[in-house]
Amino acid sequence: MPTGRLSGNITQDWEPVVLRRTKPKAADLKSAKAVNQALRSGAAVETVRKSAAGTNKHFASTTVAPARKLDETTEPAAVERVAAEVRAAIQKARVAKGWSQAELAKRINERAQVVQEYESGKAAPAQAVLAKMERALEVKLRGKGVGAPLAAASK
Repeated sequence: MPTGRLSGNITQDWEPVVLRRTKPKAADLKSAKAVNQALRSGAAVETVRKSAAGTNKHFASTTVAPARKLDETTEPAAVERVAAEVRAAIQKARVAKGWSQAELAKRINERAQVVQEYESGKAAPAQAVLAKMERALEVKLRGKGVGAPLAAASK
């Protein structure tokens, strides 16, 4: 009769688990505590002094091409702006029609800031915008005869 105990051979059916310490990280080995411990135990400790530690000398000694030189080699020197005669022609034709900059902008489906930039000479001229202004103002703004009426300029 069974007495509550199992009779027979009992075996362990799992693998033993072994816990190991993780290796110390490089930052931990460089700490003052780790260096002092290594010195006390007699281990070899190498100390290297950085030549420009804590100074800005490293950056001054490197030869880096200035950003301006890099830009000049990869990009055009100056962006073309609206010519003075085109600016004057736009403004003269707009005033002659009695339009504000906002009204001209509305008629050519552009923002008022675009018209302002063209009249002040800050904009890089786009042929599409100049063509719209030519049609609205009925004044030639591209090529020869800038400022002439469109009908006379086409002859």
